[in-house]
Amino acid sequence: MCDTIIKYFQGYAATSLSADEIDRINSAFIPKRFRKRQYFLQEGDVCKYGAFIVKGAMRQYTVDSKGEEHIIHLAIENWWANDRESQKTGTPSKYFIDAWEETDALLITRDRMYELITNIPAVKEWSLKMEEIHFIAVQRRLNEAISLCAEDRYYELERTYPEFLQRFPQHIIASYLGINRDTLSRIRRRTVKG
Repeated sequence: MCDTIIKYFQGYAATSLSADEIDRINSAFIPKRFRKRQYFLQEGDVCKYGAFIVKGAMRQYTVDSKGEEHIIHLAIENWWANDRESQKTGTPSKYFIDAWEETDALLITRDRMYELITNIPAVKEWSLKMEEIHFIAVQRRLNEAISLCAEDRYYELERTYPEFLQRFPQHIIASYLGINRDTLSRIRRRTVKG
């Protein structure tokens, strides 16, 4: 599994990793397999790890007072799952994160990640690029949520992350888009007919 994280970091950096740096990265991560629906994080717990997904899929969500789930984030291979606020501040999380599929992940603590970022130039390059990518993605998702109709949000998801539509069922996609299942079914029927 560790070869995947090395290739991942290297893919974002112009600086090559030395054999020593590769060993340091490999020793910083803890391999973990999650069964389908097994929690990585539960509401009220402090997020102690970031999870790099090697194989599988995870979802991050809240549950309202009526017991309805609201999907905040979906993650598949080569994506990260964590609650950044809880991890950074040490406060209880507002979120649940679970494995939607059987998932192989590499876990790392905040301190170990900062150690890698501080001491390995390629990981620092990755970190700076990821901050930009993450900010742009959050800004785009927020803009879509407040300015696009349900149909346009679906088409944007289909264009940007088509693999989500293959990996997650309709009720999760509907929640992620902030629409109900019936609306999503109508949109999908129109897409098939069109």
